[in-house]
Amino acid sequence: MNAPNSLLRDIPDDAGSPAFSPTDAPAAAGNADAPDLYPPIEPYAAGVLPLSDGYTMPYELCGNPDGLPAVVFHGGPGAGCTATHRRYFDPRAYKIVLFDQRGAGRSTPYAGIAHNTTPKLVEDIERLRAHLGIERWVVFGGSWGSTLGLAYAAAHPQACLALILRGIWLCRPEDETWWFDGIRTFFPEYWNDFAAHIPEAERGDLLGAYLRRLTDPDPDVHLAAAKAWDVYETRCSTLLPPDPSELAEPPRLSMARIEAHYMRHAVFMGAGELLASVPRFRHVPGVIVHGRYDMLCPVDAAIALAQAWPEAQLQIAPDAGHSALEPGIRSRLVAATDRFRVLVG
Repeated sequence: MNAPNSLLRDIPDDAGSPAFSPTDAPAAAGNADAPDLYPPIEPYAAGVLPLSDGYTMPYELCGNPDGLPAVVFHGGPGAGCTATHRRYFDPRAYKIVLFDQRGAGRSTPYAGIAHNTTPKLVEDIERLRAHLGIERWVVFGGSWGSTLGLAYAAAHPQACLALILRGIWLCRPEDETWWFDGIRTFFPEYWNDFAAHIPEAERGDLLGAYLRRLTDPDPDVHLAAAKAWDVYETRCSTLLPPDPSELAEPPRLSMARIEAHYMRHAVFMGAGELLASVPRFRHVPGVIVHGRYDMLCPVDAAIALAQAWPEAQLQIAPDAGHSALEPGIRSRLVAATDRFRVLVG
């Protein structure tokens, strides 16, 4: 695809081609020759950016200081970035920017939900971009990160060189209904454990019941609720059962509390707003990666996005659920970042 806005240097013929049909071919999903994560790296710079409303944003820069800028939008909301996020990019080619969204990870106040909204996060990202002196960057986000990526691209399309989005969550009413009720069709025992944390009389509104506990000042109450929430989400994230060690991790209060807060407020966007905003950034090159058996964010969301954004490339991994670490997902994400290495920052 020729680039009318000169975003591409010498892009291969197939790198920005029109959307192709979703494929169930497993060629790039887990075989020995498939692209895999790059080796672990450490940041070459880090800092803490003051935000509005008393929040702070820890950030780090990795890879090549003179490379193509790329920014990672972590999931949750509230999950925070990890060292693994650095490894989806060629460190020789990319200047990789990681940051924790307000209240998440190492951001302070930890697990804060006051003045924590989608528009505020978009505002924070622009503050970071200006602080770093970056004109345009590749946006990389999965799950909630895909939601935030779409919202950011709609608000600031001029800042986006490309979008690489995984595990699409459009935060439609049916997506929330699925999370709290639909998943039980496939994982009834996991759902039963999740619901069992709430007295039967309150189970008519599981989200409200969990949010009350997650915001309770008593650590015994909010940490127990966070653990039940976290276990449910972890169990449902992968095609194959997770390693028991993952379920033994300490509860991630910031993720559970902020997720529940955003869900209760329909992520602070109108119904259908994300899909309706696609025309604002349809000219931006994009790749959509989604697991066929994603139980947290069903694949119909990715297909709906691809239909609204036919210029993007939709890739459905036939052997994966939701997690970015599943072979069929991670190989496609690395292939996408490799393909966009030729973009001009």
